[in-house]
Amino acid sequence: MTHRKALAALSLVLALTLSACSGGGTTTGNKSFVSGNGTVTFLDVSNRVAAPKISGITLTGTTFTLVPGTIGVLNVWASWCAPCRAEAPTLAALALKYPEVSFVGVLTRDNIATAQAFVNRFSLPYPTLKDDSILLGFHNSLIANAIPSTVIIDKSGKVAGRISGEVTVASLTDLIDRIRAE
Repeated sequence: MTHRKALAALSLVLALTLSACSGGGTTTGNKSFVSGNGTVTFLDVSNRVAAPKISGITLTGTTFTLVPGTIGVLNVWASWCAPCRAEAPTLAALALKYPEVSFVGVLTRDNIATAQAFVNRFSLPYPTLKDDSILLGFHNSLIANAIPSTVIIDKSGKVAGRISGEVTVASLTDLIDRIRAE
C-alpha cells in the first residue's frame, strides 16, 4: 500500500471514529458527533507510545510547538459543542493552576472566527491549533474519539492518558498529578 493510500485510509478511519455513534454518546443539532461520557483512561508507563509532534499554527497566527520534557494537555474542541462550552472554565482554571503544564487546544470541525470568539468568551489562557490533522498522528495510541477529548502527554513525549468527553476538575487534576509524580 502506498503512503498516500495508507494516509487516506487512516483519514477515513479517523473520520468514521469521530462521527460514528456509540453507547454513551449523544448527537446534537445538525452536527453529527460523538460526545464522550467522561471516561478516563490512564496508561502505565510500559504501555505508552510516543505522541506525534505537537506543532502548528494557532488561531492568532503564531506557531506553537509542545516543548519536549514538559507535560502536555491537548484538548480537542469545537465552539458548537455543548460539553466543550461546559468544560472551558475548568480547562482555563487548571491551565492557570498548573503553569508548568503546557495546555493546547485543537480546533475541529469549526470556523476560525467563531472559535476565536469562544476563546475570548472563556478567556482561555492557552493557544489553540487551527489544524486538526495533528490528530492523525495518534492512530497508534489513545485517539481523540469524541468531541471533546483531552489527551495527556507525559514528560517523555508519550501518550499517558485520555478523557473522552467533558473534563471535570477531579478527572483532569488526577491525571495531571499522577503524571507529575512520575
